[in-house]
Amino acid sequence: MNVPSKLSSTPLLISLFAALFLSASLAAQSKVPLHPQPSRITAEAWRTARQDIRSADLESKIDYLLDRAEIEDIITTYAENCILARRLVERGVRFVQLFNGAYASMGRLNWDGHGAMKEQYDIHGEILDQPVAGLLKDLKQRGLLKDTLVVFATEFGRMPMFQMGTQGRDHNPHGFTGWLAGAGVKPGTSYGRTDEFGFKAVEDVATPHDFHATILHLLGLDHERLTYYHNGIERRLTNVHGHVIKDILT
Repeated sequence: MNVPSKLSSTPLLISLFAALFLSASLAAQSKVPLHPQPSRITAEAWRTARQDIRSADLESKIDYLLDRAEIEDIITTYAENCILARRLVERGVRFVQLFNGAYASMGRLNWDGHGAMKEQYDIHGEILDQPVAGLLKDLKQRGLLKDTLVVFATEFGRMPMFQMGTQGRDHNPHGFTGWLAGAGVKPGTSYGRTDEFGFKAVEDVATPHDFHATILHLLGLDHERLTYYHNGIERRLTNVHGHVIKDILT
């Protein structure tokens, strides 16, 4: 893999289906490509993975969990994961992922709302909403948000009409929302718009490649130079596509 010799220190927090990325510090430093040895990669991954295991001690819970101490375990568990994510970032872990909704169940146990979307999303929204808001508030209060990129992403959107024979919605790859917060991102900015029906992006259309290029830029990586060797060719995460969305950057 060709990577810069010194990555940005910005932590990255991801959440999928609420895919929330955290990663630690900004600004591209050196852009010199190198081929890191597998042993070096393994050692760095191990050091990060075992970084202060005491982070998992959640005795000191912050308000957004304490206020909901009596609610279902599934909600409390996701809130605890948000606390754990913040603690890992505090201790220098550079990439943290939170995943909300992990089972293929027609929307009963995740956000894949093919069956009864309104009924199911009312449940999933409660699990996700307050803990994520609390996490952002927590990061900001502790001075971590300015140096942490938060990426809220998903697989795709949902269609604006019911799926045949159900009260759910099918997949929609043509128009959906992701958001970024924290390091290098202009706050209070909305970019892009779908048609009035909510079916397809029609204004300032941003592709997944553009989204990836922008995330890499915020982490100090040039998406046109970051490559990995596969099937006899150096490949890029953004293939031959992708532009940094400069209008959302500070």
